[in-house]
Amino acid sequence: MSALIDFVLHIDSHLITIVNTFGNSSYFILFAIIFVETGVVILPFLPGDSLLFAAAALAANPIYHLNIWVFILLFLIACMAGDSSNYWIGHNAERLLSRYKWFRRFINEDSLAKGQEFFEKHGAVSIILARFMPIIRTFVPFVAAGAGFPYRKFIRYNWIACIAWVALCTGAGYFFGNIPVVKEHFSAVIIGIIVVSLIPAVVGFIKGKTSPKEKID
Repeated sequence: MSALIDFVLHIDSHLITIVNTFGNSSYFILFAIIFVETGVVILPFLPGDSLLFAAAALAANPIYHLNIWVFILLFLIACMAGDSSNYWIGHNAERLLSRYKWFRRFINEDSLAKGQEFFEKHGAVSIILARFMPIIRTFVPFVAAGAGFPYRKFIRYNWIACIAWVALCTGAGYFFGNIPVVKEHFSAVIIGIIVVSLIPAVVGFIKGKTSPKEKID
């Protein structure tokens, strides 16, 4: 876990190492991380927003010879494919859990419950909102499928969510990631991105704890 935290907080330097080591294959390494973050359900803690921001910042720097449009295309595909994979797992969860009992051990029940509560509260719009919320975005497609939400409707909302998410994160990184003050305090900026992305979930949690509970007759 400490290695993951170090990777996230110093993601700029780690991405530089990846690019210098693997060259053009770096595109597919980052594609895999974004896909896995939502695609396999059990790894919601992988970096998402911060990785897009940092990758776009590198693409804006000509010394790394990275193409921002290739990043945008691959991140869009990874985002869509990951959520669709997640939906498929949720749709087949009962069969998978009965056949592969070990699978349940890798699913965080608390996070799953939060994702379910978020989906029940916001309905279809949660598919868009959750894309901007770490952890929650990993479980909303899973919950939506389990609730019988139609895939055709899911994919329409998911398109909107993925396009907006990739455009915002890569756009911010590309245009602002190489500003001197941002480069000098990149770790602080990454922490800020994480904190901002977690605010909606924290606010929702506080509201849920402080709102008066309904009385049961």
